[in-house]
Amino acid sequence: MNPAASLRKLLVGSPIVAATAYVALVIVLLAIAISSLVDMLGQRASVLAATAMLEQLEGRKPLGAAARSGDAAAPAGSAFLEGATVTVAGAALLQRVAGAVTKVGGNMLSSQLDLQGPHAKAGFVSMVANCELEQSALQSLLYDLEAGMPFLFIDQLDIQVATAGEGKLRFLLGVSGQWQGAK
Repeated sequence: MNPAASLRKLLVGSPIVAATAYVALVIVLLAIAISSLVDMLGQRASVLAATAMLEQLEGRKPLGAAARSGDAAAPAGSAFLEGATVTVAGAALLQRVAGAVTKVGGNMLSSQLDLQGPHAKAGFVSMVANCELEQSALQSLLYDLEAGMPFLFIDQLDIQVATAGEGKLRFLLGVSGQWQGAK
């Protein structure tokens, strides 16, 4: 006897076997559908996470933990020094560093902009500043410069030991930032 004919005879002849086969088939199809749905939801979550990270990196959205807690917002502004010319970008760099030094209670005694330095060809603008500041505020200054916008890099930090009677540190601070050029 043909195996297909005997299977058909078994299924047609016994309603319990046919109902059991039907229920098993429905359960298998439901399991496949649920598995596919779970995979799609996982892929959607991955896409949303990648989109959120891209927005953070592009500066369109504040960083996650800071935005959720409400304590501190992500730094606003461009990651690059702004300015139509390299001279204007250098002035923006000087202004940013002077503002940061003043914000923590220090003084900028002198500064020098380096537009022709070793990194100038890579689009970087550098400066060196001679500053005076309380020792306890130095860490806050360095954090503000490196964590704020635009992205700045501390290239040099030479600290002079204060003489007896002086409470402030004198230091030479080298800072650089990237300029994208005229838009």
